[in-house]
Amino acid sequence: MDFIFMLTRDDRTVTDGLALLDSVGDLGLGHIGFKDIGVDRETLKALARRIRDMGAISYLEIVSTTPADARMSAQVAVEIGIDRLLGGTQVEATLDIIGNSGIDYYPFPGFPVGHPTDLKGKADDIADHCRDFMAKGCAGADLLAYRALEDDPLALVRAAREALGDGKLIVAGGIADVTQIEALADAGADAFTIGTAVFDGTFAEGGADVVTQLGHVMAACA
Repeated sequence: MDFIFMLTRDDRTVTDGLALLDSVGDLGLGHIGFKDIGVDRETLKALARRIRDMGAISYLEIVSTTPADARMSAQVAVEIGIDRLLGGTQVEATLDIIGNSGIDYYPFPGFPVGHPTDLKGKADDIADHCRDFMAKGCAGADLLAYRALEDDPLALVRAAREALGDGKLIVAGGIADVTQIEALADAGADAFTIGTAVFDGTFAEGGADVVTQLGHVMAACA
């Protein structure tokens, strides 16, 4: 299962992301992302370029709450050369925007609300949306399982896994310990994101600095 390190805290891109990338460059992180809010477009461009130079796969997650802002974020993803676009719910419009750019798209199934984002919807809703995503040509889904308000998080993961078929299942938001990572692997997730727990120093004991926390997450994956 892939670990996607998000340069984000409380659903916003951190302002010192470029410096942080310098400090973690020797860890061998293969997947790094950020949100569409928190810093300006020039910083987003610089982050994408730095991640690419590190040899990692880049991710932009849409958490904007208005349709217009979400569409703009998809346009930004194309402009800055992101590898994988996560989130958002305007599937057809987003696919039209990214076109033949080569970006893989993973929308939010269910009904995301607010910011920081929570998730409404039950397992059947998640499954229906995931099947629809695959029929429309998405690469998979970005499931906010541990932000669920109306159903068990792992029930949502299992429903998404079955409905996606060969599609990739990324689980994002609220992942904060080894037990959750193990549960996600057992339920069939292909990847997960962590940002806040690393920056807060709460993922594991033994050091609150980002490098130490990332080492614990990577060890959990191994």
